Amino acid sequence: MTKMTIAPDLPQGEFLAKARTLSEALPYMRRYNDATFVIKYGGHAMGDTEVGARFARDVVLLKQVGIHPVVVHGGGPQISQMMERLKIQSTFIDGLRVTDAATVEVVEMVLSGSINKNLVQLIMDAGGMAVGLSGKDGDLIIARKLARTKRDPDSNIERALDLGFVGEPERVDPHILNILTKSDIIPVIAPIGAGNNGETFNVNADTAAGAVAGALGAKRLLLLTDVPGVLDKNKTLIPELSVSQARALIADGTATGGMIPKIETCIQAVEAGAEGAVIIDGRVPHAVLLEIFTESGAGTLIRRD
Repeated sequence: MTKMTIAPDLPQGEFLAKARTLSEALPYMRRYNDATFVIKYGGHAMGDTEVGARFARDVVLLKQVGIHPVVVHGGGPQISQMMERLKIQSTFIDGLRVTDAATVEVVEMVLSGSINKNLVQLIMDAGGMAVGLSGKDGDLIIARKLARTKRDPDSNIERALDLGFVGEPERVDPHILNILTKSDIIPVIAPIGAGNNGETFNVNADTAAGAVAGALGAKRLLLLTDVPGVLDKNKTLIPELSVSQARALIADGTATGGMIPKIETCIQAVEAGAEGAVIIDGRVPHAVLLEIFTESGAGTLIRRD
């Protein structure tokens, strides 16, 4: 057998750095062996084939080292593209897509169809075994109509908003996921919910991932976003927060805009049974691995008080 040697034109330091990284990851592999991690993968990132392939390799690596990843994906941009192709008008209220009967058919087709199966294929191509699901499968996500109100700035009167078939999880039955995670199979979930009366509901992917993480009692919920994590008033990353500290950031105006629902999702997941929830910058290559296998992590951890 011929012994392999490092090519002289390649920097040895790079190989040593990789070896050091693997060695440092070993304690975390032991700590998280047999643990479940629910990962929310966003729609914008899924438009980039290279990013998707890299994410799939990282997920397969987690499974190979004894961690059980459960992936919940979004798909807002892809839904909008299909709506344009079909010449169906999209309307948004407070960032939520108004989902009538025609729209919910498109939403289910895109989320449970092309996006879900493409992500399954990427994981298969990376050497893993994946199965695509929607919240309808095995009564995984039973949803109810999302109730929202909006205050009129002129009259100061609150009125109910009708968002159509936009839903929120009412209950999650993790039975099918428990079966899959005990095998070599990685579940990939489209955030579609089934109503008690046979309706189909479009569920926000962050919210669906949080509900699944809580029901599974996951070690971590990982929300991949387009920001580094939760920032303080000086725009510096906050590495860790308790639930009460996270609520205080919302109350005092430190957390604003789209960060508020993400923090609320993390709080709900932790209070429902997840050990912790992390908001991570999904634009960083291998952000999931950095969060799990390094001491400093890669985002903001929200944990119980």
